[in-house]
Amino acid sequence: MTTPPLLELGYVSRAHGMRGEVAIRALDPASETLDTVDRIWVRTRAGVEREMRLEALRPTPKEDIVVLEGVASRTDAEALVGSKVFVFREDLEPPAEGEFFQGDLVGLDAVDANGNALGRVEEIWATGEVPNLVIRASGREELVVPFADEFVPSVDLEARRIVIRPPEYVEAGRKGAQPGGGPEDAE
Repeated sequence: MTTPPLLELGYVSRAHGMRGEVAIRALDPASETLDTVDRIWVRTRAGVEREMRLEALRPTPKEDIVVLEGVASRTDAEALVGSKVFVFREDLEPPAEGEFFQGDLVGLDAVDANGNALGRVEEIWATGEVPNLVIRASGREELVVPFADEFVPSVDLEARRIVIRPPEYVEAGRKGAQPGGGPEDAE
């Protein structure tokens, strides 16, 4: 598998002020990636894509307020609202051994320890100490799993596969489980 050159960072959440500033909300609220890059790739809701240079950045608790080259008015900024924001992988330090860019986890096929399909990682929610993987499959309940060794014993980016050990409370709530029964009692 070839590694894609772009890594999804977040989205333009709103226009800010009258001079063309935009607010970019990262998928990971703790991300400082925009502080380290000079350019981004933007894909508008209409599918228009282009590289844009960052001229200035002001972090706030929930998002970064950014001045982009060529965006000089509120109208220009409003046209970008809802756009996905990507960074160029070549502009980033590679993750350390055993670490991953969160954007690389989205789209991986999730399986249990026996290789049974659980679905696909569709989103990552960064709402606590560790991110949560949101796994969805047609006809199944959504599965939310903390991205921690206890629940995610292995990630294979080459094979586009992640092994999941669902938390017990998910197993106990599965269809067909008997009250008080363990995972072995579930269908």
